[in-house]
Amino acid sequence: MTLTPLVYWAQRHEEIYLRVELTDAQNIDVQVHENVLKFQALGRGAKGQHNYEFSLEFLLPVKPEVRHKSTQRQVNITVRKQQRGWWERLTVLERKPVFLAPDFDRWLDESDAEMELQEKEEKKNRLKTVRHTEEGFISLKTSFLLVYNLVQFLGFSWIFVNMTVRLFIFGQDSLYDTFHTISDAMFFCQTLALVEVFNAAFGVVRTGVFPTLIQVVGRNFVLFIIFGSLEEMHHRPVVFFAFYLWSAIEIFRYPFYMLGCFNTEWKTLTWLRYSVWIPLYPLGVLAEAVAVVQSIPIFDQTKLYSIPLPKAIGTSINFSYFLHVYLILMCLGLFINFRHLYKQRKRRFRTKKRKTH
Repeated sequence: MTLTPLVYWAQRHEEIYLRVELTDAQNIDVQVHENVLKFQALGRGAKGQHNYEFSLEFLLPVKPEVRHKSTQRQVNITVRKQQRGWWERLTVLERKPVFLAPDFDRWLDESDAEMELQEKEEKKNRLKTVRHTEEGFISLKTSFLLVYNLVQFLGFSWIFVNMTVRLFIFGQDSLYDTFHTISDAMFFCQTLALVEVFNAAFGVVRTGVFPTLIQVVGRNFVLFIIFGSLEEMHHRPVVFFAFYLWSAIEIFRYPFYMLGCFNTEWKTLTWLRYSVWIPLYPLGVLAEAVAVVQSIPIFDQTKLYSIPLPKAIGTSINFSYFLHVYLILMCLGLFINFRHLYKQRKRRFRTKKRKTH
């Protein structure tokens, strides 16, 4: 036996909404043909579990495409009007079918519907404005990161190539004048590297602030305090090894970031960026530690950066005491950064394997 379900309706300027009261509806068939909607389904309605069907001839033309969505309690149907407008009733017949009633949960008067439409348009325009603003910010951020990484790549590449060429030409002699030939470029690049700390702190790039701070501050401490302040350190070979190891890491890191600005990847460069640090980073920290150790007797002798105490005590706190503590902190920083870089590498290549599979 075929029965008619209860049907509730509401409208907007462009759509008709129908709500069919059927629980656990199955075998749903909804079609619009020659402006008549026909519905059939098996479900539990007012008369229990039966086949239910109905048909409605609309007042004005509608589009043949119809959407329906079944939930546990009802079937929701959406029909689009052929022309935008407000209907005085749903069907051609002035007398509405007995199974049809207004859906007061969605019912709006024409003026209210017009206001709702205006609110939707305003919301859409606001979202569009926000999207354009975000796109402008993203393009500005991308341009900034691209220029920054390019400058750093060129700087560290100049350092690395210059030191390599000098090593081949002058041999062992090049180890002793590295500071005088390279220090200006290294001062520039390492000062500029402070930008990376601010980028991490303000969310310009997604990376940890603390590991970035450890690396940048650690290098700059050795560069400005150990090498820059002590003329006796300028001719030490440790300057060559520290500068060479720092630049060897960066000539792979910065071009990797540059390609990331274009959402592009070069597999060889990716592997180098996440692999060369494994031997080079500990060696770089070792060179920094050697520089600190070599500077301790010089600071003791020159009393540079020592903190004078009152005459009653009759002594001062040598800067070398701080350097002994700093050596311990370097070991801790090496552990933290090595662990951070290893996690990055593991996560990167695990993600790539999943994409491959």
